[in-house]
Amino acid sequence: MLSLKHIPIRSLNENIAYINKDCSIYKVDNINSLTRVEIHGGQHPIFAFLQIVDGNKIVRPDELGLNTEAFKQIGLPENSKITLTLTPSAQSLSAVKRKISGNILSAKDYASIITDITERRYSNMDIASFLVAMGSFITPGEVLDLTEALRGDKSLDWGTEEIVTDYHCLDDIPGNKVDLIIAAIVAAYGLPMPKIISDASPTGNGVLDTMRIFANVDIDARNLKKQILERRAAIISSNKIEICEADKIISMVEKQNGLTTLERSVASLLANKMAAGITHLLIDIPVGIRAKIKTSSEAMRLRKLIEYVGDMIGLHIDIAITDGAEPIGYGVGAALEARDIMKVLKNKEDAPDDLKEKAMFLAGRILEFDPKLRGGQGYLVAKEMLKSGKAFDSFEMITKMQGKKETSQLGHLTRDIVADKNGTVSHINTALISRIAALSGAGQYAGAGIDIFRKTGDVVASGDILYRIYSCNQNDFAFVSSVIESGKTGFSIE
Repeated sequence: MLSLKHIPIRSLNENIAYINKDCSIYKVDNINSLTRVEIHGGQHPIFAFLQIVDGNKIVRPDELGLNTEAFKQIGLPENSKITLTLTPSAQSLSAVKRKISGNILSAKDYASIITDITERRYSNMDIASFLVAMGSFITPGEVLDLTEALRGDKSLDWGTEEIVTDYHCLDDIPGNKVDLIIAAIVAAYGLPMPKIISDASPTGNGVLDTMRIFANVDIDARNLKKQILERRAAIISSNKIEICEADKIISMVEKQNGLTTLERSVASLLANKMAAGITHLLIDIPVGIRAKIKTSSEAMRLRKLIEYVGDMIGLHIDIAITDGAEPIGYGVGAALEARDIMKVLKNKEDAPDDLKEKAMFLAGRILEFDPKLRGGQGYLVAKEMLKSGKAFDSFEMITKMQGKKETSQLGHLTRDIVADKNGTVSHINTALISRIAALSGAGQYAGAGIDIFRKTGDVVASGDILYRIYSCNQNDFAFVSSVIESGKTGFSIE
């Protein structure tokens, strides 16, 4: 037997085991590639990928090292005695190979794949192969089977609540953080909204970044239920909520490799909402030339897929097709978006109208899940929740219960991007604006991002500020400046 040692390395998904090349028990001379092993000694065996270490600094010949993910999973203290055996590739990989060849997989195939991913039998490369295979061809029936497999057997129970609501946008439109305003309005009205968001989600992590400006987002299931009971809404990370574990692993690979497809996004979204105990869901599909969904016909095809899967799993879904042609609000980046949100909630005169109107429109659609409201009344009620200050009070109570934080400061390095001629802003490249914001440090630093001064249709004179860049460190600032100097500003003026 070998002694267990924790190697404080995070692999961002995979279980890694480290063994000395002169291991005293297992012969490793013939191991020349990444090898799957099964490790015994804990309550349950775990699976890992073996790596050979030269020298004794990391592990001695009588030790087996496990990286942070594997060490946490095995649940044993250091120096515990463990054994390992080589294990073949996961059997479900044969289904992935059939999918790569263009075959339709069964519900049993998807259940087997998701089980193996949950048990860490898949490497990141295996998961990437699975994602590529699904991206090439997947039927609506397969999306349903994948959704049910991802949902798993763990879910949150909200007791006697007949309506449990949520909202999700299927694109990351710059500045479009209406989620926090919607949650405040819906909670002020009295409907529960537990927003559980994955940090790995391509369309959700920005919402968490913004909420982190206001409050702690790492809440466990027990405290989440208490908060919903008392405050009716929460905006939290999925890190401490043990649902859809395979989806978290897959989403991390998607985020690392940019392998997201709309069909996979639909399966992920609906699986997570069902596992979170959501009964009524509003989905926002932005359409625009630079958005993920570029035409109304694409939006309708996606809408039909969502409605089909939603009907089959018993989820009440409303879908709003919205304008994704340009950024929403003025700020892009956590602190700037938080500023815009507070202006809306406080009814400030300089609050961004587009953010306010979209939040009221979407919140109104959610309120109309309540059978007591007639069609069209939701918007008026949402508007009253904002105007009366009830939504602001509700948000204050939500953040206080989650653990209120002090507002972050904006980055100290700034650059104004100005119009190079007189004219009218004809369009804004949302994808490029998102990239410029990311290059400035948004997503890594709360105070980094872009403050937008002009929108499509605005008349500008040469030298007028179009937007201001904020960065928190010199490297980001220099890099984003080089992009701007190459002529890529994201604004077109005619």
